[in-house]
Amino acid sequence: MITIKIGGSVVDDLHPSVIDDIKKVVAEEGVILVHGGGKEVTKVTKQLGKEPKFVVSPSGIKSRYTDLETAEIFTMVMSGRVNKTIVKMLQKNGVNAFGLSGVDGKTIQADRKKKLLITNEKGRKQAIDGGYTGKITNVNTSIIKSLLNAGYTPVISPIAISEEFDFLNVDGDRAAANVAGQVNTDKILFLTNVDGLMMDEKLVASLTLEEAKEILPKIGFGMEKKILAATEALDMGVKEALIANGQSENPISSAIAHNNCTVIKK
Repeated sequence: MITIKIGGSVVDDLHPSVIDDIKKVVAEEGVILVHGGGKEVTKVTKQLGKEPKFVVSPSGIKSRYTDLETAEIFTMVMSGRVNKTIVKMLQKNGVNAFGLSGVDGKTIQADRKKKLLITNEKGRKQAIDGGYTGKITNVNTSIIKSLLNAGYTPVISPIAISEEFDFLNVDGDRAAANVAGQVNTDKILFLTNVDGLMMDEKLVASLTLEEAKEILPKIGFGMEKKILAATEALDMGVKEALIANGQSENPISSAIAHNNCTVIKK
């Protein structure tokens, strides 16, 4: 069983072979898909006349600042347009996809962050109101397993539900890590727009969990979240984490075979 994280914008950029590749892997070992969609959220936010806001944590992790209005836009775009576009694309190609958000059946529960520690423009640490961002506490594995057992391929959008029943924005990579860890899939694959982790312009073909944790502070925006999520998945018992290019041919089968990707193992 494999959990695959795809970006929302990756839907437009995926190699034409990807859907057939997903279909093949679904038949062989079963797939859970978790998707992002940040670029689409940013686009719609601007169309609605609101300027998106991003913050950087002291450890260098960049994320969207989510106020109430942004949380509503996020839910609309992620669980609406992006999720259903992916489901439609899979259905059209013979994969019986079932789209759901983390809110449905409390698939992803999270605690609302009361405060966020950020690095402000002057480079100083500052605590700000946490807004509608969540830290994942639980995944309802029984729903996901029920769908898989009934022959569906779950396609999950990373909107979590809080104890107070708020919509919370949770990072897609880390949502995928939590799903993989709690459902106990063997592998997690992050499909992105590069071949894997690049250091000094070279592809890092393999890393141990310890090495991945060690180099985390040295990795640039975008990839740092994937490496962080990979380490979290491995800490939860997933056997291997893979990072591969969704724009190359048959990227899922290739990554499973450890071709042209980054492999992180304990």
